[in-house]
Amino acid sequence: MSKRPIELVVISDVHLGTYGCHAKELLSYLKSIKPEKIILNGDIIDIWQFSKRYWPESHMKVVRKLLKFVAEGVPVYYLTGNHDEMLRKFADFNLGSLQLSNKLILPLSKGNAWIFHGDIFDVTMQHSKWLARLGAIGYDSLILLNSFVNWCLVKMGRGKMSFSKKIKASFKDAVKFINNFEKTCAELAIEKGYQYVICGHIHQPEIRQIETENGRVTYLNSGDWVENLTALEYNKGIWDIYRYNKDEIALMEAEDIDPFESEDLNEKLNVNKLLQLLKAEG
Repeated sequence: MSKRPIELVVISDVHLGTYGCHAKELLSYLKSIKPEKIILNGDIIDIWQFSKRYWPESHMKVVRKLLKFVAEGVPVYYLTGNHDEMLRKFADFNLGSLQLSNKLILPLSKGNAWIFHGDIFDVTMQHSKWLARLGAIGYDSLILLNSFVNWCLVKMGRGKMSFSKKIKASFKDAVKFINNFEKTCAELAIEKGYQYVICGHIHQPEIRQIETENGRVTYLNSGDWVENLTALEYNKGIWDIYRYNKDEIALMEAEDIDPFESEDLNEKLNVNKLLQLLKAEG
């Protein structure tokens, strides 16, 4: 199939290993593009809630697709988040074109982009990790319940709804947290002299100019693949938010057969090196 060329794609908050993850949709998106660079901006694999009892084939296929990009020499930057914070001890680890790090400064045509997950600005993460973990379990349960309710609504001929989006919109504290998060990121980026600041963490896709008394910066958030199914795309100096559209990708998927899904990755990439390193620290 004809793949859409993209200079840079930023994806975050996939949460592989949880019931809320839309791995099939993400895989369809990854199959539809031909990126020059990929940035995975945290919470790709949800190590907090990882369980051997739940790891569907579709989740493994996403991992294999990302490793295919690595095997083909596409630079893939994996920036750690709070749900995959265990990987932070391996910061600056390289495997082929895969680079593991906590943050990234990326030169672009119109200035430098400062890229990191964003959990450092979450007070709950800094002072009450147990509460954050409990919230993550509750969030995943809410998504699971939401999936069942939406299944019933579709059977009844009605439109789907999102519990979590309604909750965020209803509570002033949630809206205030998002606004404060964005403002804090922007203020620090301006102070450091960056033209762009790119985050994830809050599952809120966004591109907007933020201006303070000290200057202006473009704030971007890649959203997530649990609720919004979004990514950031950069081409010829322009940023866009990609929003998954099932109808647009359906025809491409019908034509696509990827032989790599059944290949032995070890023939192209020494995956055992990474697995042994993780086991040694586990």
